[in-house]
Amino acid sequence: MVSILNYFLGIYISKKTKHHRLLLYIGLIQGIGGLAFFKYFNFFITSFNDAFQSLGVDFNLHTLNIIIPLGISFFTFKTISYLLDIDKGKINPTTDIVVFFAYVSFFPTILSGPIDKARSFVPQLERKRVFDYYQFTDGLRQILWGLFKKVVIADNCATFTDLIFANYQGLPAIYLLIGAFLYTVQIYADFSGYSDMAIGFSRLIGFDITKNFDFPFFAQNIAEFWRKWHISLTSWLTEYVFTPLNITFRNYGKFGIILSIIINFTLMGIWHGANWTYVLFGFLHGCYFIPLILRNTVNKKKRIVKDKLFSSFKELINALGTFILVMLTFIVFRSNTIWDASHYYSRLFSVSFFPIPIPSMTSDKLNGLTLLILISIMFVIEWLGRDQQYAIARLGFKWYLPLRWLMYYCIILAIFYYFGNGQQFIYSQF
Repeated sequence: MVSILNYFLGIYISKKTKHHRLLLYIGLIQGIGGLAFFKYFNFFITSFNDAFQSLGVDFNLHTLNIIIPLGISFFTFKTISYLLDIDKGKINPTTDIVVFFAYVSFFPTILSGPIDKARSFVPQLERKRVFDYYQFTDGLRQILWGLFKKVVIADNCATFTDLIFANYQGLPAIYLLIGAFLYTVQIYADFSGYSDMAIGFSRLIGFDITKNFDFPFFAQNIAEFWRKWHISLTSWLTEYVFTPLNITFRNYGKFGIILSIIINFTLMGIWHGANWTYVLFGFLHGCYFIPLILRNTVNKKKRIVKDKLFSSFKELINALGTFILVMLTFIVFRSNTIWDASHYYSRLFSVSFFPIPIPSMTSDKLNGLTLLILISIMFVIEWLGRDQQYAIARLGFKWYLPLRWLMYYCIILAIFYYFGNGQQFIYSQF
């Protein structure tokens, strides 16, 4: 029903009648209202009860057993951008209801994105597709690399991070640092691995969808990181949230830009789920932009030169600094409550950093050292292929054929060996 409503709203909004703005507001209220109800209603009720209980007033309002529709966050953002682009004259509405349904519920992206805008994806649905051997094989390669990151890296990291974050109160600080590092790698390998597979599967059936990651751990500052991390969400919020806010606050100078960015990133945090940890996560990332805004360097790109085998010392320090900044805030993202996050930080920066002896970290199939070696291999491959759409897109073509196939077989064997942990995709819950 929601898809049918938005389909007809798009058609009538494009007619620019005297009621077209009302129709746009109906579409926006329906989309935002549905998202707020399904994802945040219980969160609002719980927060309301907790706030008044702290004042000695017990309202005891009850929450609801709400079943969240599959992929509602990604679905809603697609329909909202579709209606806004029609209203602004950036696209014409599709009159083919099957094309519209395929756009909003495209199966590779419905769970975890990327969030494609209608102006880039709908034309692909409307034209005839012809089998392209290069596109097909390239899609298979990207699926292979995505599976490696998900199964070999992310799922094995999860074995350790789940244990560390569940028992952080009784672990030494060095373990908490390892947990923060591994979770940062895990969420990247998990989410970018899913994005690679979604893009790869789309290419198998003739579609090119939005690139969602551009090797963010090589970013030189936090602004560049967000130009490389979850690109489709960042660009969506930039176009439909930050830009209108920035225009509204343009008379306030740098303070207006700071306010716009903090609101933008706080909303980004809320988009991830109904928990104050996500709100704080987004707010902190918005605050990270303040020094860049004050120095007028927020839009200055410091991309590492692609054709260099090694980065300069300054580039390495910038990348490490950005990674550490991101890693520390992912502690908030991973924690169940802000209280848990604050205690995690307090133990992380405790005086007993290096305990003696340090117990070993092992899982069913590998130990901590093996996992670090696998992570290092992933980073090296991504560094060597950082000028491509994904790490192994062209890397193998530079090698002799036997070496290329050896690399493919090694990746496949690693996937089969480590397959079976059964870890859910992290972003499927958002």
